[in-house]
Amino acid sequence: MHRKVETKIGERTLVIETGKMARQAAGSVVLTYGDTVVFAAVAYGKDVKGLDFFPMTIDYREKTYAAGKIPGGFFKREGRPTNNEIMTMRMIDRPIRPLFPKGYRREVVITTFVMSSDPNDEADVLALIASGTALALSGLPCKGPAAGIRVGRIDGKLISNPTTSQIEEGDLDLVVAATEDAILMVESSARELSEDDMVDAILFGHEQIKQIISMQNRLVEEVAPEPIPLEEKEEDPALLETILGEALEEAKRRHNLQGKHIRSGALKELKKELIDKHATVDGELDPVKASATGEAFNKMMRGVLRRQILETGKRHDGRATDEVREITCEVGLLPRTHGSALFTRGETQSLVITTLGSTLDEQVVDGLKDEYTKKFMLHYNFPSFCVGETWPNRGPRRREIGHGMLAERAVNEVLPDWEDFPYTIRVVSDVLESNGSSSMATVCGATLALMDAGVKIRRPVAGIAMGLVKEGDKVAVLSDISGSEDADGDMDFKVAGTQNGVTALQMDIKIAGITDQIMRQALAQAREGRKHILQVMLKQTLMAPREELSPYAPRHLSIKINPEKIGAIIGPGGKTIRRLQEETGATIDVEDDGTVLIYTPNGESLRKAKEEIEKLTEEAVIGKVYDGRVVSVKDFGAFVEIIPGQEGLVHISELAAGFVGKVSDVVQINDRLDVKVIDIDGQGRIKLSHKATLN
Repeated sequence: MHRKVETKIGERTLVIETGKMARQAAGSVVLTYGDTVVFAAVAYGKDVKGLDFFPMTIDYREKTYAAGKIPGGFFKREGRPTNNEIMTMRMIDRPIRPLFPKGYRREVVITTFVMSSDPNDEADVLALIASGTALALSGLPCKGPAAGIRVGRIDGKLISNPTTSQIEEGDLDLVVAATEDAILMVESSARELSEDDMVDAILFGHEQIKQIISMQNRLVEEVAPEPIPLEEKEEDPALLETILGEALEEAKRRHNLQGKHIRSGALKELKKELIDKHATVDGELDPVKASATGEAFNKMMRGVLRRQILETGKRHDGRATDEVREITCEVGLLPRTHGSALFTRGETQSLVITTLGSTLDEQVVDGLKDEYTKKFMLHYNFPSFCVGETWPNRGPRRREIGHGMLAERAVNEVLPDWEDFPYTIRVVSDVLESNGSSSMATVCGATLALMDAGVKIRRPVAGIAMGLVKEGDKVAVLSDISGSEDADGDMDFKVAGTQNGVTALQMDIKIAGITDQIMRQALAQAREGRKHILQVMLKQTLMAPREELSPYAPRHLSIKINPEKIGAIIGPGGKTIRRLQEETGATIDVEDDGTVLIYTPNGESLRKAKEEIEKLTEEAVIGKVYDGRVVSVKDFGAFVEIIPGQEGLVHISELAAGFVGKVSDVVQINDRLDVKVIDIDGQGRIKLSHKATLN
């Protein structure tokens, strides 16, 4: 049966409907906000035994018909997901996954796509709301419903669900996802906002989300979905007690071994010994008992890590809760790259390279909105060897794209304006070692690689990942978390920024009850850690961007010409500009406003290209003498080309000092002739005189 609820959020009305489309799905909704319409459906399968992860898949797609467009390319249909679609899939997955019971193994697929797109709206948050609502209607056992909101800020005023233009105008682009009781996920970019302003925006967003959840609850009450029973897992408390009695002290000792692989290897060996002992029946390993023993061991180790931090204030590597791992930095490692840096923090290491290119290297982005180009790209790679494992490299995965975009947002805020530094910039981070926080190592390495390349960034940026351990009233906020602290802790809070404020933030929370005081403490501790990291980075490498670019980086020159002269540079069918590029070795880009950008590999190439363009676009000047070429002879005079593409008339009376009876008696076609510009009329016609040059 068709049901509909609505409420006003921001400046428009949010409408959610169910029971009209996709009625065979476990739950489905159509969400409308302005002219943007988003569909979401939930389906589930069987309970998969033996998995060590929850097999949930999020699929979000932007149908080009939603914007009245036909897909580009040869096939003319949607294909592999774009970066924006992948980022939205991650945005939906991260807050929803923790809502399911721990150990839940039923296959779940949430499919979301945009059916109608208003270019003034961002559809990603709407897809998150639609997904959370469809899930709540499915009857699946999750602690929902969940919803999200985008928050902008203009002149210090917070705005719910800002339009695209408002986001560009403001200094904050923040997405908050939450249930009614708890914030689940935060993701943002900002223009060096203070930590207090960030927390205020997050709390503002949560208040808006509560209105949406109230609407979702009304819809769920009307539909009254039948709950899908949760298959209870049989737990053996006695087994955990046995494992604790036999191995707790040894587990504590091995937990504090130094070195990621030494530590993890010793713990894996202990786990195997316990599984062999407690899961072997008649000489054969019982898979059910092996799984139960392994889970009991993991539970014990989680408790070891958490209790040690809360009771002693020390972590497994001996650090205090607010202590950052040892940092080493280098720049200028690679001789032929434009900028390079190696950033190492503990057992996490990133090699970051900056490459400078021309406007022809910009990335063309085509989606629901009008096609545009990106002048800055940051790509993050996470190869298997960086964690001592093996898996095939089949291109960037969702996690790699997400981490790269987070680092890109963090650094983008400090890049110079295009007018001051007209280069396309590509930064690549290859993670060589990883034990937590490789995305924040990428931010630090990117700052150094950009400065090594001579990019005049406004201020250096650093990033740090914060963690949390909370048991009742006992709380420990952790700076610069390692991999195990991320896995067994209660929060992964990545903060990037300058000394002045935050430029990017991403927070995933695994428990309810994160107060604003805890968030403020985490951000304040992150600020101190960030400042420490910046001091080490700059002290060990560069205090400011290099004054000169790498000798292998392209040189550039910007020339302003009369827009009416653009055709002279391009030529018929692009013939002239192609010839110029072939002859000079330069890359030439001409903008509609008459700006000509020249990129060349060396100074000589730059000089030649500049001279040729100046010749093609030179304007005739009254009183100036030119060495011209006769291009046409008429009875009344001769037409002389004084500048490529520009001709003027030498009247017969101006050809010589005395009387001229016939023009051809004085000049022939292709003769060189000194001429002086004596007038340019209102229509741009040029009058020349050879006689005036004879005085």
